[in-house]
Amino acid sequence: MSFCFNFDVPAQTTNTNDVDGNGLQSGKKDNAVTDAQDNTKPAEPAKEAKEHLPPSDPQFLLMDSVSETVTIGTLPPLHFLNETVFEKTASEREDGEEILSRTAEQSSDLIPGMYEGGLKVWECTYDLLELIEKDGETFGGKAVLDLGCGAGLLGILALKRGARHVHFQDYNSTVIEQLTVPNVILNCQEDDDIESEDDKDGRGKGKIQEEDGCKERLKEKQEVKDSSSPPKKRAADLSQHPLLAKCRFFSGDWSTFLALVLKTGPQPKYDIIFTSETIYNTAYYPALHETLHKLLAPDGLVYLATKSHYFGVGGGLHLFETFVEQRGIFSVDHLWDGDEGLQRHVVVLRFKLPKDT
Repeated sequence: MSFCFNFDVPAQTTNTNDVDGNGLQSGKKDNAVTDAQDNTKPAEPAKEAKEHLPPSDPQFLLMDSVSETVTIGTLPPLHFLNETVFEKTASEREDGEEILSRTAEQSSDLIPGMYEGGLKVWECTYDLLELIEKDGETFGGKAVLDLGCGAGLLGILALKRGARHVHFQDYNSTVIEQLTVPNVILNCQEDDDIESEDDKDGRGKGKIQEEDGCKERLKEKQEVKDSSSPPKKRAADLSQHPLLAKCRFFSGDWSTFLALVLKTGPQPKYDIIFTSETIYNTAYYPALHETLHKLLAPDGLVYLATKSHYFGVGGGLHLFETFVEQRGIFSVDHLWDGDEGLQRHVVVLRFKLPKDT
């Protein structure tokens, strides 16, 4: 998708110094503290959370779809719906929130309070995937939350690498139903089954090598629909797939999501929480921080992938670090800092030890 941010953000969520970058580049901690405190009123009413159950016929979600496959180093291939094709077929999809038509009309990746960017795979997601590949994390037996999941690539990786269970959350129900769930289902299919179908029908679109600075990754486009198949047996098998059985899917804002999961049985504690490109708006910091505080296991880790600054929206890593420091709950350590273009980072949050407080 070729989109840009919609800068029509309510005044209380944007600091004019931050829009042109001066607020962040000055590096003055006092300014950052003021910004973080002034911009904590939510711009919109809370969006009620709900849980989404996978359909009984999962294969139906993949009809007429085209997928991409990203392969990074030794990581298992990750399949996801092609963004351009998704955009072109938006009118054919169920969309009670009407975000598909609105984002196309406004050519925007962000409509505050209505759409929060979940239809696009953002750059920082790839940064985090590359770091996971480098560190060799396998997720064996761990409980994982992909918070603000969008396409769900981070949670899908954990799922394919042995996580005990993976929960996905995004602001928009359309994103969960039309993108996240189909992507998980797509990855439940055996890779060799997809490859054999491509070989038989000649549908493979070839591999494209993409460069991002000094990093490289392989992407492959392929159709996953065949008018003469798929047999009903495959659909039934997918609905009972052991990987899909490990997943739960939620939509809604973070405050209502937190309330929902806390009242549905035993309080979940996640060993790992992924969140990528979610700190662009300082108004959301209190709800995000509370969610992390309540749901992270005592020895758990929060992996946050982000940009230094989000122009036109006002948030960024410096402001979020200041906010976290003020709360005194988490420590923040930098795992990776990119210095090309608009700076990107991967940091880890963990609970402070008593001696750290």
